[in-house]
Amino acid sequence: MVSDNALLHIEKIREDFPILHQKINGQPLVYLDNAASTQKPRLVLDAITDYYQTINSNIHRGVHLLSQKATDAYELSREKVRAHLNAEKAHEIIFTRGVTESINLVASSLGKGLIKKGDEILISALEHHSNIVPWQFLCAQSGAILKVIPMNEKGELLLEAYRSLLSDKTKFVAINHVSNALGTVNPVKEMIAQAHDVGAWVLIDGAQSVPHMPVDVQALDADFYTFSAHKIYGPTGIGALYGKEHLLELLPPYQGGGEMISTVTFEESTYAGLPHKFEAGTPNIEAGVVLGTAIDYVHALGLENIAAYEQELLRYAHQKMSAFEGMEFYGTAQHKASVISFNLKGIHPYDVGVILDKLGIAVRTGHHCAQPIMDFYNIPGTIRASFAFYNTKEEVEILLKGLAKARAMLS
Repeated sequence: MVSDNALLHIEKIREDFPILHQKINGQPLVYLDNAASTQKPRLVLDAITDYYQTINSNIHRGVHLLSQKATDAYELSREKVRAHLNAEKAHEIIFTRGVTESINLVASSLGKGLIKKGDEILISALEHHSNIVPWQFLCAQSGAILKVIPMNEKGELLLEAYRSLLSDKTKFVAINHVSNALGTVNPVKEMIAQAHDVGAWVLIDGAQSVPHMPVDVQALDADFYTFSAHKIYGPTGIGALYGKEHLLELLPPYQGGGEMISTVTFEESTYAGLPHKFEAGTPNIEAGVVLGTAIDYVHALGLENIAAYEQELLRYAHQKMSAFEGMEFYGTAQHKASVISFNLKGIHPYDVGVILDKLGIAVRTGHHCAQPIMDFYNIPGTIRASFAFYNTKEEVEILLKGLAKARAMLS
C-alpha cells in the first residue's frame, strides 16, 4: 500500500496498476480515458480474487459462516461509502449498478404518484444522457414538464437563467457536479440551496466528482447524490445512491423481489426498511465488497493530494496544448476537473482517435453521451483527454507528439 505522501512519487503509484505496464500496437500504453473508466490498482484486483477464494456466498439470508462473513464485508463497504460521502447514516446508502441505475431508481419511484401533471423538472445543458433520458421517461409518464438550464460558450451554466426557471412549480432538479464532456465543475451547493428555497428536491450526479475531490453530502445539503465504482478505481457494475433518510422512506420501491420485502402473501406484500427496500434480489456482492477496497486506496493517497496533483496536471496539459497549431478547446470554465475536450481544426475527432490508438494513446472521441453539448457547439464530437493521479507530464508530451503525427497525416 502506498503512503499518504505518495503523490510525490507517481512512478511508485503506477507500480500499483499492472495494466499500465503494457504495450498497445507496440507502443507503451498512455491511458487518458479515465472519465469513461479508471484502471484498477493491484489491491483491488487482489481483493476480487480474495473474495471468491475465501468468503463467496449469498448475503443477508444465510446463517452459515461464509454468508455471515460476506454480509459483514458487504455492509462494511456500505459504511465506507457513508464515510466517504459524509452521509449521516449507513442505511442512507443504496447499492445500485451505478449512476445510471441510481437516477432511474429515483425517477421511477417519483413516477409512482409523487410527480404529477404540470410539475416541472429542471436539468442542465451539461448533462450526460443518463441524467436526461430517465427524466424524459418520467415526464412522458406523468405529464410533468422538463426544462433545461442553459450554458454559455465556456461550458458554464447560466445561473441567472437557473434562478428564473425556479418556481413553485419546480419539484425536482437533477444536475451533474462535474461535466463528463467538458470537465466543468458546477456550483452545486449554491444551486441546491436555491432549489430548496422553492421546495424542490435535488439529485446530484457525482460520477465525475467523487473520484477527483472530497464530497460532503451533508455540507452540500444534497437530497440525492450518486456515483459509480468503476470511475473511482473500483469494479464495474456497482455504484451507490445516497438519499436523505426521510426522502428514501417516502419513495416507493423501485423493483420487487427477494430482500426488499418484509412479508409476502398472494394478497399483498409489505416492504423491508432501508436500505433493503431498494435492493431487490442478489446484488453484485463481490463488487460491493471491493468498492470498499477502492475507497481505502484513494483515502490512503489523500483526496486533497489527488485533487491538487490532477489540477497541476490539467494546468500543464492545457498550457502545452494551447500552443499547438489548430487546437480548438471546448469547455473553458473557470472551475474544471481533469478533463480537456478538444478538436484539431478541420479534422474529424474519430480519425484523430484512431491514429492515437495506433500510437498506444487511449483517448475517447465522439459525443461522450452528451449529444446536446455537441449540438450547442455545432460539432459531431470532441477528442477527450481525461487524467487520473497515475498520469504524468511525460504522457502529456507523448499525447502532443501523437497529435502532431495525426495532424501531419490527416491535414
